[in-house]
Amino acid sequence: MECPNLELGLLIKKWQEWDQNQGTLQEINTLVDNHEWDKLENIMMKRLEFGTAGIRGKMGAGFGQMNDLVIIQVTQGLLAHLQTDDPALSSKGVVFGYDGRHNSARWASLAAGVFLRAGVPVILFRTTVPTPFIPFTVLQRGLAAGVMVTASHNPKCDNGYKVYWANGAQILSPHDKNIQAAILDNLEPQTGAFVLPDPEHALLSNPWEEINSTYFTKLPIFNSKEFNSSLHCSVVYTAMHGVGCPYVVQAWAAAGFDPEKLLIVEQQKDPDPEFSTVDFPNPEEGASALDLSFQKANSCGAKYILANDPDADRLGVAQKNKEAWKILNGNEIGALLGWWLLKCFRAKRPDTPLDKVHFLASTVSSKILNTIAKKEGINFIETLTGFKHMGNHADRLLKAGETVLFAYEEAIGFMCGTEVLDKDGVSAAAVVGELIAHLETKNMDLTDQLNVIYKTYGYHFTLNSYYLCYDPAVTNRIFARIRNFNAGVETDNYPATLCCGKYKVVGVRDLTTGYDDTKLDKKATLPVSKSSHMITFWLDNGVVITLRTSGTEPKIKYYTEFCAPPENDDWTAVEDELAEIVKQMLEELFQPALNNLTPKPV
Repeated sequence: MECPNLELGLLIKKWQEWDQNQGTLQEINTLVDNHEWDKLENIMMKRLEFGTAGIRGKMGAGFGQMNDLVIIQVTQGLLAHLQTDDPALSSKGVVFGYDGRHNSARWASLAAGVFLRAGVPVILFRTTVPTPFIPFTVLQRGLAAGVMVTASHNPKCDNGYKVYWANGAQILSPHDKNIQAAILDNLEPQTGAFVLPDPEHALLSNPWEEINSTYFTKLPIFNSKEFNSSLHCSVVYTAMHGVGCPYVVQAWAAAGFDPEKLLIVEQQKDPDPEFSTVDFPNPEEGASALDLSFQKANSCGAKYILANDPDADRLGVAQKNKEAWKILNGNEIGALLGWWLLKCFRAKRPDTPLDKVHFLASTVSSKILNTIAKKEGINFIETLTGFKHMGNHADRLLKAGETVLFAYEEAIGFMCGTEVLDKDGVSAAAVVGELIAHLETKNMDLTDQLNVIYKTYGYHFTLNSYYLCYDPAVTNRIFARIRNFNAGVETDNYPATLCCGKYKVVGVRDLTTGYDDTKLDKKATLPVSKSSHMITFWLDNGVVITLRTSGTEPKIKYYTEFCAPPENDDWTAVEDELAEIVKQMLEELFQPALNNLTPKPV
């Protein structure tokens, strides 16, 4: 039986002509033999495209999944764009790294081969590394670009390909669009594309020991090693089956902490592509991802838990309060780190003008850094979601002679200092350790200091979560309804009130369409992207609500915050009011039952 779809049939023939991986080639041939045209259409017709600084998707055969052929095609496109964009590519070179997922090491090597055949020097680490090592190496060696093969905290069936540019930050538009166009112009694999490069190739190097050593000399450490060595409490650490353990152990030692105070969750310390002990390898998921850490901490009497995601660019933190564990959310960790880094900066550089010092945070993160910045006389910059925006903005500030102290996003991503212009869960672990050591001398802990921050700057309470929605059509329908909420109204048709009319909507910003009625011309000043949904509502009681889709996961996310003034000390009332608003808002706007949405796993 012939393929009933002419376009699909042509794609199948190209795959059979180009793919030299016997596993994925056989996968396609079997589907063809069985006339499974629907499955073939799903994996062949829609090619993976550059999204959040690269590509990410399910591993398997087809142009719409992650496999040898797609990695080769993507890298050929990246090479072609770099050859056009950077005339010095052949002298600068590039770097490739990989995590512990299935295929990561192989794909990093195949990608390296594309550049080597073009005469471009390649650094290829021969062991798993944290994602932050790639942007760090780009800056240290003055490279043209870097690639990390990782899917971060995605499920085990996924993998990805993350691109950094010469400034050490994730790529922004138009690079992503130009790379995508170059991919489509360079689809046919080069001769030898499926052969791993010779480890002794003259243009191939592995300066892991030097880069590793340099990284740990540049950690944003402020306490003396003698001070840190006096830390009394124990801290449990989990790598979540990822790459982080040997690097966090080194960071802990480099800061001067007693190695015996860092207690490792042994079952999760080594890279395991099956993520055998967790359903979702992401500390942000909360208790479900930290069960073994809780068990370890309870059995050892530890007060804190530090948790990396599998590629070690994120950091989760938990603290034991009496008998219960509190998992700090990203905004709480961000408030603590911002406060601490500003305190240390002032102590070390008292003569530096504060009007050249900056905090950065994404638009869906808490406004607590903005509040602190206003009171303390430094600058706060809000960016679009994602460290690709914060990293590039930080780069521009540094080139203008400004100082960037700290940047963060609520999804437990923290950039402490500017040696790495991206989130870095390894350096953040060391900084949190220093803060714990400092507070211990004051007979305080992290939640004590968090309360001091709220009393000083006002209680900032957030409720953030998500629903899973596996049907993009449903997601689009939900947001279309929000944009056309009131029957009979043709323009600016967003909800005028929320919670059955109890709260008035005093501002709307839609970064998908570019509408922003808080501006005189009703045009958003933040960049607009039609490829994803993002709408923010400001209510008349001071609550801010942002609804958005994820660029890498089938999630509809919501972010809410109540920013109370310092004189409002009834924090319970603030929490109760926001909880009620969130409950009613979700029913009014998301309609979870009607749309068959799956709530975040508990």
